[in-house]
Amino acid sequence: MPYRSGTDATSLLSAMASDSHGSISLSVYETARLVSLAPWLAGHRQRLRFLVRRQRSDGGWGESDGYALVPTLSATEALLVCLERDGPSVDGTLVAAADAGLRALSRWLRPGISVPVPDLVAVELIVPALVAAINASLDRLGARLGAERTGWREVRLVLPDGMDDRHLTRLRAEAEFGTDLPAKLAHSLEAFGEVAPGASFARPRLGGVGCSPAATAAWLGAQAPPDGAGREPVAYLEAAQDRADGPVPVCTPVPVFERAWVLAALASAGVEVTVPAEVLAGLYAAVGELGAAAGDGLPTDADTTSTVLYVLARAGRPRSPASLCAYRVGDHFTSFPSERTVSTTTNAHVLRAMGAWLAHRPGESDRYGEAMAALSTWLCGQQEADGTWSDKWHASPYYATACCAVALAEHGTGQHTGPAARRAVDWVLATAREDGSWGRWRGTREETAYAVQVLLLAGTGQPGTRITTAAARGAAFLLRPEASEHPPLWHDKDLYTPTRVVRAEVIAALHLASADPAVSALLDRTDTAGGG
Repeated sequence: MPYRSGTDATSLLSAMASDSHGSISLSVYETARLVSLAPWLAGHRQRLRFLVRRQRSDGGWGESDGYALVPTLSATEALLVCLERDGPSVDGTLVAAADAGLRALSRWLRPGISVPVPDLVAVELIVPALVAAINASLDRLGARLGAERTGWREVRLVLPDGMDDRHLTRLRAEAEFGTDLPAKLAHSLEAFGEVAPGASFARPRLGGVGCSPAATAAWLGAQAPPDGAGREPVAYLEAAQDRADGPVPVCTPVPVFERAWVLAALASAGVEVTVPAEVLAGLYAAVGELGAAAGDGLPTDADTTSTVLYVLARAGRPRSPASLCAYRVGDHFTSFPSERTVSTTTNAHVLRAMGAWLAHRPGESDRYGEAMAALSTWLCGQQEADGTWSDKWHASPYYATACCAVALAEHGTGQHTGPAARRAVDWVLATAREDGSWGRWRGTREETAYAVQVLLLAGTGQPGTRITTAAARGAAFLLRPEASEHPPLWHDKDLYTPTRVVRAEVIAALHLASADPAVSALLDRTDTAGGG
């Protein structure tokens, strides 16, 4: 199989090492928040054009299965604010886009309709905040719209079943009182409304608040800061949109996250590559008493910490996983203290990090062996009946299943880990698409890479014919030219794509396929590249 994983990996690492921000896809949600909160910021018209271009034919924005709700609320609210500001002079294209957005939201958020609400970051704050903002905007516009928009006068959105605004109301009151709220809330400061500007619990780090353009704009307030005042936050916002000339990602900069996940993917697959010394040094320095954070302005978390620790151990620079103990709750680990939902992939990454540490320090098995055994049992208990895992950080079960199945296959202990990995492999085999790909909504390179990794890393020791054939067809799909950009699948306030991380996962999958003699030989046959 003529694939040079080392060459592709070296090119990827070179680009990554020279970029202190990280390559994250553009966000409809975050860009719309800048339209609403910072119309004074350069790039405003480009952001509006971005929103119009990204609108779906049904009036919504975003993906299926409830993932359209948050970006559609954000974009529609931003367009209504533009109509309020500019009145009759507003571009008719924007009015039409706002109208289509409202019609979509009216179908989803009305009494008797139960729209699914995916577990996105701060969704329990963002949805009530935006629903209230849209209803208030429509109330203000009602007297001005006249006969041409009489339909808007009847539109009032309701919250999805099971959701209310009590938590948001309490947090806003605490912020107004000056309470020192958890640091992670700074990332969604824009949901705090009128109490967000200058909020004492959310302070800029390297200019940005909560590693978020929207949160930073909310902290600055609706008016352009005077010359010289707020210069660092403004510079942060300018840098966040620099490459796209207007639109922004949902979270930036996140170099620790990007570098850790890229290197972990390559290391897990055994891709031999020289990691730039400054990259490893930066990851080593990122680990403090409570671990590592994905980026400046974000709190430390067990997911980033465990992934950084795994990378350092695999690179021969191991650091103790003792910092992870702060996140342990009984038989598993939380990503953050006091989180709403636990993450299966965070726990898989903790298991992997401890296993990599013990490879260097086997004498500490008494200290970490019990935690690994408890984690193994807990992860097996989270597996669905069909063999999959799901997770709070990703929309696709292929990501969570790859993380959990591979961690259990390589580092799990106990009698249930082998059967759990086999069930995952069986599910992957059963869900392959006709073109050799895998995916939740459609076949994607990212999800196909995860599937191939499950087959070749967690399928060790299982009867190989079906695994070999499926892995070869998946690799053939990955070798085809990319027809379109990677769809967003990762959870933040909006779905996003960490493009270099996805590229690393593809490189990892192709390396595994090329290193397996049976898969590589089968891939060389022309019939594996097509549908049959």
